[in-house]
Amino acid sequence: MLNVLNNKNDYKIYSVTDEEFRSYGRIINNVDAKEIIEAAEKIELPKEGSVYVASESTFECLMIKKILEDKYFGTLPMQTGYCYGHSNFLNAAEWHTSSEINIAITDLVLFLAHTYEIEDGKLDTSVFRAFYVPKGTVIEVYATSLHFCPCEVSEKGFGCVVCLPTGTNVPLEKTVDDAFLFRKNKWILCHNDNEGLLARGVCGGISGTNFELKY
Repeated sequence: MLNVLNNKNDYKIYSVTDEEFRSYGRIINNVDAKEIIEAAEKIELPKEGSVYVASESTFECLMIKKILEDKYFGTLPMQTGYCYGHSNFLNAAEWHTSSEINIAITDLVLFLAHTYEIEDGKLDTSVFRAFYVPKGTVIEVYATSLHFCPCEVSEKGFGCVVCLPTGTNVPLEKTVDDAFLFRKNKWILCHNDNEGLLARGVCGGISGTNFELKY
C-alpha cells in the first residue's frame, strides 16, 4: 500500500516505522489492541463526510482503556472514542496540551507538523509530512504534533480510535481570549481555502498547497 501511495502522489509519504516519525510520535507495541479493534470494526463507517465521537461506551469498558490511562496519561481519566469517515485533504491542523493515542482500524494516512513551526498564527503546508499508518497499529501522537482528520486510502473510508484526556474536544463553556482555541483542549488552524471550517469560526492561517491524498 505504501508503494502504491507513493507512486500516485507527488510528495513523499513515510511510514510510522520510519526514522522521520520520531519527532512526531511513536509506535506503541506493549498493549494488546485486538479487543478494541474488534469492537471498533462493528461500527459502520459513514457513507460520506466524517464523524468524531469523543467517548464510545463500548470502548470505555475495555481493559485497554485502563492500561493506556496508566501508562500514557499518568492515571488521568481518558476518553476513548473514534473518528470515522472520508477525507483526502490536509485541510487543517489541530493540537492539544497532551499526547493523543490513535489505533488504526483501517489503513490511513496522517499529515503531521510541529507546533513550533507556527509563526504569528501562520503555517505553510511545506512543513507537513505525510505518514502511513497500517491497520492495527497503535501510535502516540505527541502534544507538539499538529494533526487533523485522518485520510482514507480506499473508497471505503478510514477508521481510527482516538484516546485523549477526558473532556477534550467538547464545547467550551466560557469565552477565552484565544482565537485558536476551538473546543476544550483543542486549538486549530485551517487552510485558507477551506470555506467549510472558516464558516464554522475556525481561524485560517495555513497557506500553500492543500495536499490531496490520491490512492
